[in-house]
This record gives sequence, structure tokens and C-alpha cells, in this order.
Amino acid sequence: MAWQDHIHADPEILGGKPVVRGTRLAVELILELLAAGVSEQEILADYPGLSREDVLACINYRVLAR
Repeated sequence: MAWQDHIHADPEILGGKPVVRGTRLAVELILELLAAGVSEQEILADYPGLSREDVLACINYRVLAR
């Protein structure tokens, strides 16, 4: 899985912050939730438009894109 398939940045959406493609959910938000101890299952339940692959792409983006 390539994070590029799931993460998108557009200057017209959230000021160009990277978001999960097709949403306005910032990668930063997903990572903050994970860092705060929110489980992947809880995130997926709270944001039904997300997939497990989207969450993993956020993690991979943080590790590989920097």
C-alpha cells in the first residue's frame, strides 16, 4: 500500500494540509488521535468514511514523507 493513494494535499482544502483523500480529515488529526491512545477501531467507528488502509497511510505518511 502506498500512502500516496490515500493522502492528498490541496491548497483549497484545509490550507493545503495533507488530508485523507476524499475527506477533510487532516492526517495530523488522525495521528494526534492515535498518539492520545485512541484505538484504530475507535477512530474507524467515529469516522465511518475512513478505512483501515487510510489510517495506516497516515502513519506511513508521517514516517516516510518526512
